[in-house]
Amino acid sequence: METSMSEVQESGERRENKRKAESDGERAGDENMSGSPCESVPPTNETPRKKTQLEDDFLRVTKKAVVVLTRLPEYTIDALRPPTPQQFYSEDESPSNSDSDMQWEPEADSSDSDFSVSKKKTVKPANTDPTRRPSPQTSQNNNNEPAPVIISSAFACCSDETTKIRPNLPEEEVNVDMMVLARKRAMRWQRGKIVEIVTREDGRLKYKVSFEEKGKSLVSGHHIAFDTIPKLNQLYVGARVVVGCQEDKLRFQPGILAELPTRKNRLRFLVFLDDHMPVYVGLPLLHLVCRPLEDAVDDIPDGRHKSFMSRYLKDWPYPHLTQYKAGQSLTVELNGVQQRCEVQVVDSSLIHVVFQENQHMEWIHRGSIRLKHMARFLELRRLEEHKNG
Repeated sequence: METSMSEVQESGERRENKRKAESDGERAGDENMSGSPCESVPPTNETPRKKTQLEDDFLRVTKKAVVVLTRLPEYTIDALRPPTPQQFYSEDESPSNSDSDMQWEPEADSSDSDFSVSKKKTVKPANTDPTRRPSPQTSQNNNNEPAPVIISSAFACCSDETTKIRPNLPEEEVNVDMMVLARKRAMRWQRGKIVEIVTREDGRLKYKVSFEEKGKSLVSGHHIAFDTIPKLNQLYVGARVVVGCQEDKLRFQPGILAELPTRKNRLRFLVFLDDHMPVYVGLPLLHLVCRPLEDAVDDIPDGRHKSFMSRYLKDWPYPHLTQYKAGQSLTVELNGVQQRCEVQVVDSSLIHVVFQENQHMEWIHRGSIRLKHMARFLELRRLEEHKNG
């Protein structure tokens, strides 16, 4: 009987201990799951209280962080500044040189002083004073067309790029049966063969040319050109040349060489054709006239273009150029009438424009007399020179 009571007591004690252990386990589980049920808790060997203490210490450190500013000396600040344009560019590669096409100034179209001309291009500072009223010289005209800056800066820095003196080289021979380019009409030269050389009573030579297409002509030495590609040392600004037409291999047009290859024109030759049209060409399209006149301009028909070329060669290597940028409106002569157009592209000394009335497009030299402002500038300059005697 005593044994049975003892077993009962032991069994009761075991049940009581088991219940306490389960109760302690539930409380421990509740403490471990006190966080959000959606977050995974990383394993740690520290007690929850110790972890909370570390977080509190970290927050206290963060709250106490400060930023200390130290003023640098002036010489240190100057050393950290980026280079200015004068430091970064040489004089010939400066953005303010003549191949920079993005600078222009609005000036009055009704004033005689609406042109800015200098040996080196300058940019006027903007009017930053709100109380200062613009002067008439800086206002725009009625058709909202600003007058461009007209510059006169050296086109190239190397004498080989600016020379306008004919080189002292021996003349190449011109013989019978030689293939040449000969003048058939004023603006049309064609390939042909010299079939006879005629000596006139006054000693002048004439060349009878039989054209490849058809027909014959008796022409002077300044109306025939070599069919071969010239050498670079034979070329100079002012040389009388004939240019091959890219669209028509059988057509050639006469002109005067106006620019030699430079970095500014991307190593191309600029030629003014006798009809005032400017073209950039490569060496293979150039042909030298065999026996040019002493002054090549004398071979151009009388007119405005002849006067323009005389002035251009006189001013070289400081040709007058207007400064335009893409999207700018201007007035240009077309078929004898001043018409409105817009600049599409600026390519070295040329601009590509489209006329508003008929959408006609063409390339125009930035110093062309067809430009309204340039024509007026050249006329004012001519009158001033005539006045000064």
